[in-house]
Amino acid sequence: MTPTAAGEAVTAPSRLRDNPDFRRLFAAAVASKVGTHVGYIALPLVAIETLRASPGQVGLLGMLSTVAFLLIGLPAGAWVDRMRYQRVMVVTDVVRALLMSTVPVAAWLGVLRIEQLYAVVLLAGVATVFFDVAAQSCLPGVVGRDQLVAANSQLNSWDAALQVGGRGGGGFLVQALTAPLAVLTNALGYVVSAAFLVGLRSGPRPDRAARRHLGTEVVEGVRFVAGHPILRPVASAGALTNLAVITVTTMVPVVFRDDLGLPVWSIGVFLSIGGVGVFLGALTARRVQDHLGAGRAPWLLGLVTAPLALLVPLVGRGGWLWLAGVCWLLVTYRVGVANVLLVSFRQRVTPDRLLGRMNATMRFVFTGALAVGAGLAGLVGEFASARAALWTGAAILAVAWLPIFLSPLRRMRDLPSA
Repeated sequence: MTPTAAGEAVTAPSRLRDNPDFRRLFAAAVASKVGTHVGYIALPLVAIETLRASPGQVGLLGMLSTVAFLLIGLPAGAWVDRMRYQRVMVVTDVVRALLMSTVPVAAWLGVLRIEQLYAVVLLAGVATVFFDVAAQSCLPGVVGRDQLVAANSQLNSWDAALQVGGRGGGGFLVQALTAPLAVLTNALGYVVSAAFLVGLRSGPRPDRAARRHLGTEVVEGVRFVAGHPILRPVASAGALTNLAVITVTTMVPVVFRDDLGLPVWSIGVFLSIGGVGVFLGALTARRVQDHLGAGRAPWLLGLVTAPLALLVPLVGRGGWLWLAGVCWLLVTYRVGVANVLLVSFRQRVTPDRLLGRMNATMRFVFTGALAVGAGLAGLVGEFASARAALWTGAAILAVAWLPIFLSPLRRMRDLPSA
């Protein structure tokens, strides 16, 4: 097998296809994501159509779905490092399936209340924290660190494709089956995911002899990320990107509706363009790495797309709408490539015993950035204008690559080792 510049085999995709544990992990991820993206549309529509929820109640429902990452994200990493990753994923899939199935059952019995939806999304969010941390921590043991870019490329590209198609399909399912029945599709996705994961065999076992106080282990994980010359800039770049993207996407509907008077469907099309860009970036990340180098690709693409990000706030009618759409596609393409490469960096440089805590720390930082970005969009939009909020997000996107450029990754062509 001929090695590439990044030290991976040219036959990496075929090697992954020949890996039964990766096939199980991949199939579980697809099944889980299909259900999740359908639920992303179906659950708010249950609140709106079945329970006649107010905008404030729908907003609270959305917040509760992600708040668990901020509440328990850091200790979850330490807990996951103490357990078998495969067992964590199976149990949390089953828990999420049971929680989601209570929604259609309660709707059929006529006893569904908004408080039940709040509890379901909050508890499912807690389970998702553990599942996501375990899944990202499990991957290096399943495929080997030399296969991480190829594996993450496949997983992230399918996730992006399912985000576009799954949410669109969720709308059709809600229309065809009603919202509570569509939620049942979410539950079935988790059941199928758990079935695939039951047979998963590879992955590191927890080191029970090394256990210490939970707080000490949490602090160790945070210090590892904050003090690492590669993980620290990766966290900074990811946080800036998340903050910027959520700032833009939060205000796009307001600009399209109030400033431009465009139809509602155009908002969905524009935001879907971002999903397409992420999909294409994830799909081609390994080829980009081979041509530019794993360390140089994230900042080189950032440098190229920085001016394009500053054209997105100029969105208007006619040609300006097309220009903004093309620029958004290219900017999110860079995000898709960076997602694959930077996740692979994280997994490759982290020792097995710290994988859960590292991933939990990163998720905590990235989710916090999403919360700050949504709040920033609201503040700038309220006290300045929605267009000013777009400019704020675009300006941050234009510099989000700088932490990588200023780090040791700038001079690295190959992926570093743990």
